[in-house]
Amino acid sequence: MANILKRGISRPRRVNTSDRKFIDLHDLKQPDYPDIKTTLKVAEIYKQEDVRRISDLFYGGNILLIDCSAVSKNPKDLKSVTEEVMALGEEVNGDVAAMKEDFLIFAPKGIAIDRNRIKGYY
Repeated sequence: MANILKRGISRPRRVNTSDRKFIDLHDLKQPDYPDIKTTLKVAEIYKQEDVRRISDLFYGGNILLIDCSAVSKNPKDLKSVTEEVMALGEEVNGDVAAMKEDFLIFAPKGIAIDRNRIKGYY
């Protein structure tokens, strides 16, 4: 009986990684999609000045998922960043919502953020 059990066990094969080719994703050019007007972008905020650096993304009609986890440890900094994002949102007639305490979502004019949570399936 012990022989039957041993035959059923297979050991993982070692893969020779020297045969693999790796692609540097920075070398790849994103394809052009002329019919796409809005892009979802993820931005990380480490200090208040970073909001000014990404302000072009607000004016460009992008949807932004803004990671504020680096400044969320200091309530004063988080409040300043949030207020600045809200002001930019109002300036371009967009919608801004907080997602937990570490993330802000910005949607450009014409796209609303539904603040109701969907739990489970419909």
